[in-house]
Amino acid sequence: MASPALNRSLEFARGLLGNVSPFLDWIRELKDPAVRRADITAGITVALVLVPQSMAYAQLAGLPAHYGLYASFLPVAIASLFGSSRQLATGPVAVVSLLTASALGPLAANNPEAYLGYAVALALLVGLVQLALGVIRLGFMIAFLSHPVVLGFTNAAAIIIATSQLGKLFGVEAGATEQHYEAVWQMMVLAFESPHWPTISITLLALAVIVAVKRYSANLPNVLIAVAITTLVSWAVGFEKAGGEVVGSIPRGLPGFEWPQMDFAAATQLLGVAITIALIGFMEAISIAKTMAVQTRQRLDANQELIGQGLSNLVASCFQGYAVAGSFSRSAVNIESGAVTGFSAVVTSATVGLTLLLLTPLLYHLPQATLAIVIIMAVGGLVKVRPMIHAWKAQKHDGIVALTTFVLTLAFAPNLETGIVAGVLLSLGLYIYRTMSPRIYSLARHPDGSLRETGSDEGPECPKIAILRFEGSLFFANTTYFENKVLERVAAMPELTCIIVDAVAINELDATGEAMLRTLSETLASRDIAVLFARAQGNVMDALHRTGFTDQEGEHHFFHSRADALRYAWQRLRQHNDADCPVGDCQASDLTGCLLQARGGSYQKIPRVVSTK
Repeated sequence: MASPALNRSLEFARGLLGNVSPFLDWIRELKDPAVRRADITAGITVALVLVPQSMAYAQLAGLPAHYGLYASFLPVAIASLFGSSRQLATGPVAVVSLLTASALGPLAANNPEAYLGYAVALALLVGLVQLALGVIRLGFMIAFLSHPVVLGFTNAAAIIIATSQLGKLFGVEAGATEQHYEAVWQMMVLAFESPHWPTISITLLALAVIVAVKRYSANLPNVLIAVAITTLVSWAVGFEKAGGEVVGSIPRGLPGFEWPQMDFAAATQLLGVAITIALIGFMEAISIAKTMAVQTRQRLDANQELIGQGLSNLVASCFQGYAVAGSFSRSAVNIESGAVTGFSAVVTSATVGLTLLLLTPLLYHLPQATLAIVIIMAVGGLVKVRPMIHAWKAQKHDGIVALTTFVLTLAFAPNLETGIVAGVLLSLGLYIYRTMSPRIYSLARHPDGSLRETGSDEGPECPKIAILRFEGSLFFANTTYFENKVLERVAAMPELTCIIVDAVAINELDATGEAMLRTLSETLASRDIAVLFARAQGNVMDALHRTGFTDQEGEHHFFHSRADALRYAWQRLRQHNDADCPVGDCQASDLTGCLLQARGGSYQKIPRVVSTK
């Protein structure tokens, strides 16, 4: 019989192996023939979408079409085997492809031959960043890319991606420009002055096929059908001989292992955009995975997903691919096709491998205009105005961040990271601004017995007792604001003898906050004004205990409820024989039902209520 120590060791080993190889959780389910059939069907269906999309996205990244197929081969399976999501479909995506092009364009402007090497090296850096974040469990860092930043960026990126394809739609080509909007304007002028009608005809045919198939038979792979028809037409009419652009020769066979080559200078230049792609790509992946997890009731591990995405990018770089991420559209196809486990991604990978081995000669005459339509149709769903309006309604600062990121990303394209960095800094700055001046307001008892914020229709509180509620953590950035507000209150109430701080919303207290409370309490005590604290959180009280603040003030200045604090304040007034306040009208047992409010120059007693907490 095994010893308890051995059992614990085996359990630990199984847990560790499960973390290293998440696919062990679902591989046993493949014994069920129904699960196998569902995964095979879903995998092939996704591959039918992935093959044309990957070639289109590779060209968006400034790479030959077959680099998209290489990035769709092994990385797809690796992300599924080592990630935590069973239905996430990984591979080339539009936003990452655009970021790749924007990063490599300036770097390889004077060395076009190095472009391919830089793309592969960038995938390596992206993979290393994601893998490192996952291993040291820093998945929470993705929170720095707030939803408004991503929202503004993806909307702008979708517009940039779509407009970058205008030249291929009309068969024209703009010259080199510094800004994206200049290139767009050139392409529009050229398209009006000298359009290439054979290319326009192919564009309209591809668009018509995609729309018609989607409308009349949504279950059919409309993109693949459009690719097949336009490729056949291109071959039949001699589209290439008429000046039309086609994909051309695609090497037959699987990509071989080749360790990326990169010098230190290039790595330094690429590191910033690699971090951007790593975070943007992972945020896209985890957002999709979370959406599907709600439907399938799976448990996601953000750090494990980082490991899966990181390994997929490392493999992409070692097999002549470029950076990959989770895809919204293909993940939706995967789960809608009935995928149960990650085996569907393995099937997708195998299907792409067969395409590389057997079908690449058939893709020679595929028109570039068709791939441009594929890209535009794919990114159309990324333009979402309503969520930006919703963000504005939820919090105006979020709306400002989303709009600013959107405008700056468009303005500085192709330098897309500028918009992202600006959005992140702005969101952090506005957050700090909000925490520097959180809400602080006065409370008084209303006729229904509850303590509420005093409004313009209410008279001032009792001139001798003030209740203040501070809505936020008390730390170095807002201690001066808190102190000023309290002193303003003291100045406005010359008869004040007690200030009750309702501290229920103060979740954190740092050294600066504690020092300010100590100084403020001493200052007010010298003016015979007591500072009382009600409903302070446990961690706040622990900090005040550790620093000796509670010993200085005395335990009688800290209360579990506002009612207890009010009772103490009224008793203090009675001890001072304050004839101006009708405290004497209240019996000791009835003190929780009394709060003095000035109404039209006279005081009135509010009936007792059951609770004032």
